[in-house]
Amino acid sequence: MVAAGKAAPAMAAEAVQYFGTALQGGLVIAPTPASACGPSIRTLTASHPEPDVRSERAGRAALDLVDMAAADADVIVLLSGGASSLMAVPASGLLLEEKSLATRVLLHAGADIVALNTVRKHLSRIKGGWLAARTKARCRTFIISDVIGDDMTVIASGPTVADPSTYADALRVLDAHGGRRAYPDAVVRVLDEGDRGERDDTPKPGDARLRRSEAVVIGGRREAMRGAEQMARSLGYRVIVQESAVIGEARVAAEDYFARMSRDVASADRPLCVISSGETTVKVTGQGRGGRNQEFALAAVPLVAGRTGMALASVGTDGIDGPTDAAGAIVESTTLDRARAAGLGDPTHYLSLNDAYHFFDPIGDLVRTGPTGTNVGDLQVLLIT
Repeated sequence: MVAAGKAAPAMAAEAVQYFGTALQGGLVIAPTPASACGPSIRTLTASHPEPDVRSERAGRAALDLVDMAAADADVIVLLSGGASSLMAVPASGLLLEEKSLATRVLLHAGADIVALNTVRKHLSRIKGGWLAARTKARCRTFIISDVIGDDMTVIASGPTVADPSTYADALRVLDAHGGRRAYPDAVVRVLDEGDRGERDDTPKPGDARLRRSEAVVIGGRREAMRGAEQMARSLGYRVIVQESAVIGEARVAAEDYFARMSRDVASADRPLCVISSGETTVKVTGQGRGGRNQEFALAAVPLVAGRTGMALASVGTDGIDGPTDAAGAIVESTTLDRARAAGLGDPTHYLSLNDAYHFFDPIGDLVRTGPTGTNVGDLQVLLIT
């Protein structure tokens, strides 16, 4: 068994209970220390959202483990959000630091997860199907999705499924997010060599090495919305669930969200709960602190101001929003007035600095849950009384 991601400890514990003595050994890779699952299960801690030396050590351990599996064995792979960073084995001729810098540039440029993982797969020896291609055994993968559309080639950078993207696609991502000069020379060289056919591309659909690999998504953002819906109904709210995903740049997505919400709730009975989910991006131009959920909430402050009986929360289901200790933030009708009373000034100023954290923290409107042990994207909950 190889379990990697924010939900890895919980998924691994279930697998150990299910398979019992049939499980010959395993590896659990998580962003925080996890309790041991059993005497034959090794647990490693690695880095997220950017890989570090622990991530490379974990990635190599995963490759070594599947190499050992006999042809008549099953390799069980349990994947969840964060695994792309937690398992990192750079392509030959590339240093982990160079790959990490490329990831950082893409994140700051506002690259979405599809673009980000297209590049990651082509700078790796474990992503994009390579993990499954290494084993002689049958490979069975169970996935908790943090990706809109549940695309298994994107979730965790698809280490056990065929990859339709190419080196040329990865180069186009660099061109669209700052240009090739913004990235380490070694990163551009690896992608150029691959595009010229000097490096093997990731295993493609129909590759014989993946004929014994199968994968299935077992959970995602819709399960989170169903859970929120059940809780809201138990509290007496009428509930509207918006199935379409909240995506795009966070500050723009907040405006789009309210335009859509206004149409949906105009004649709805009160009290009302509107539930949505998705994953936005942030183009970082300032030096502030925050994450995409906090930025979404900050952009919503003037939209909610003065609307009596309205509150909006945007949170990451992993309990971690950007490089902060908050999961997200809450905005309600008095937020703007309370911020002004605290001497914080105009929220648009904080938005220009990408500094939502220091807007919400002084007025107590950050949501702090701590790591939740899973990740299915972001959740928005709007309450209207």
